Amino acid sequence: MIRCIELCKVYRQGDNAITALADVSLEIPRGAFAVVMGPSGSGKSTLLQLIGGLDRPSAGEILVDGRLIGQMADDEVTLFRRTRIGFVFQFFNLLPTLTALENVALPFVLDGRSKAEADRRAAALLGKVDLEGRRHHLPEEMSGGEIQRVAIARALAFDPPLVLADEPTGNLDSKTGQAILSLLRQINREQGCTIVMVTHSQEAASYGDRTIFVRDGRIEKESS
Repeated sequence: MIRCIELCKVYRQGDNAITALADVSLEIPRGAFAVVMGPSGSGKSTLLQLIGGLDRPSAGEILVDGRLIGQMADDEVTLFRRTRIGFVFQFFNLLPTLTALENVALPFVLDGRSKAEADRRAAALLGKVDLEGRRHHLPEEMSGGEIQRVAIARALAFDPPLVLADEPTGNLDSKTGQAILSLLRQINREQGCTIVMVTHSQEAASYGDRTIFVRDGRIEKESS
């Protein structure tokens, strides 16, 4: 599903070169729930961004679902992200002026679907995350856990084979966070999609079946 080959990412700040990732080689099979952990600045979020095509490597290769994502043209990688990868972020990234239904329907609208089809599919996705009764609420009218469920429903819009979650419980209390993690685990098991999650929390990591520890831009160790 995911294969990173001698992956490197170097950022330039003036005359200084900052190495975020150095020679990272990694394979994550289809259907896995992999957790990436490490201290701040270790490179774990950079790794997630490269896998998701949100950034490009300085060297090395990334294959996602058999495609060399780091070598795609900009429009090609945009389409690949939209249809093959679901994203769940710490800060939710919902549009505040849209209802839950409208936020989830947005990927379908951008894909050229009719409003009727977009709304129908969005309603079905909200049903999957137990939010049928909140479809007409704005984000400010919902709890943090409900907002994150909307974000997860949106991430599942095109039934992606890969979901990337960056600190998905970072802004939630422990009880709500556990519910979100249980939902991600349920999606992983029932839909067979691969999940890669970045977290600082050892408790959150326990929901995965494999933990990858990153330090100073390199994989330090792994456990399962």
